Amino acid sequence: MIKVEDHIIIQGTKIKEALAKLNKLMQDAILFVVDEQGKLKGSLTDGDVRRGLLNDLGVDNTVDAFIQPSPKFIQKGNYDIQQVIDYRENDFRIIPVIDENNVIVNIINFRFQKSYLPLDAVVMAGGRGSRLQPMTDTVPKPLLKVGEKPIIDHNVDRLIKYGIDDFWISVRYLGEQLEEHYGDGSGKGVSIKYVWEDEPLGTIGAVSKISDFNHDYVLVTNSDLLTTLDYEDFFLDFLEKDADMSVVTIPYEHNVPYAVMETTDGLVSSFKEKPTYTYYSNGGIYLIKREILERIPKSGFYNSTDLMQALIESGKRLVAYSNRHYWLDIGKPDDYEKALKDIIHLNL
Repeated sequence: MIKVEDHIIIQGTKIKEALAKLNKLMQDAILFVVDEQGKLKGSLTDGDVRRGLLNDLGVDNTVDAFIQPSPKFIQKGNYDIQQVIDYRENDFRIIPVIDENNVIVNIINFRFQKSYLPLDAVVMAGGRGSRLQPMTDTVPKPLLKVGEKPIIDHNVDRLIKYGIDDFWISVRYLGEQLEEHYGDGSGKGVSIKYVWEDEPLGTIGAVSKISDFNHDYVLVTNSDLLTTLDYEDFFLDFLEKDADMSVVTIPYEHNVPYAVMETTDGLVSSFKEKPTYTYYSNGGIYLIKREILERIPKSGFYNSTDLMQALIESGKRLVAYSNRHYWLDIGKPDDYEKALKDIIHLNL
């Protein structure tokens, strides 16, 4: 896990202390100089120190004399994904994230992270998991272990790899265990808040209870999935198609063992010999513009399919994103057994 404090040093600190800190960071050796309020003032690398020493600065000087005063940064809630991609492709490997007051709130390290997506994430984890009884009698399904960690951790940790750091988890059945498991998210370097369902609200109804999203786009995902989905590609496809909502779809092939005839008014117009038909089903992962979420009723049972139907009827842009990566819905005992076998080979 990236620790922000490891990369922070305060103005006025002697360069000797900074060198000791840079040495501990090894291949991630860059410091961001801040004032007493935590506001970004500059950056410092080994190269900056060497150049300073060659210019007759000494170890008794402070970091202020060595820093680069205009470091690259990302402002949380005020950036686009192309800025992130440009930094990554131009080998800016470690980037500070600042808030509207220029205070550093996070550090991106592309050695560990694949991206920094401008998204909030809602993880739906309130279900009973009745098909997995008796395993779920005392443990909520999202906390059942697959490999070395619970199902939900595989989802949250992968989203963190893509730079998502604002999470909401909808909880109901044994939700206290999920609250205890994550707390406020600080143990993972993110923010996690909880949405309690007093009654079952369907597959997306709980989202209506959230009013303080930080971004214009929201990812909603079931908590009982295993997937190697490329979330950045999913988001880029969403933007390219100018979608209001995008649904990850899972292809299923159906092989017909006979010739299929196409007829019109009883006349055979053509036939296909043992054709294969591909159908696409809902994969339980969605990207949605924040304003679209206002269409979800503030109370009562409401499924993601209800929202999709409403968007179709109102002429909004509902698009499908065909998943080309591993995906498994852990709904039944057979699925759980498959997950236990597959996790050995997955790079989540």
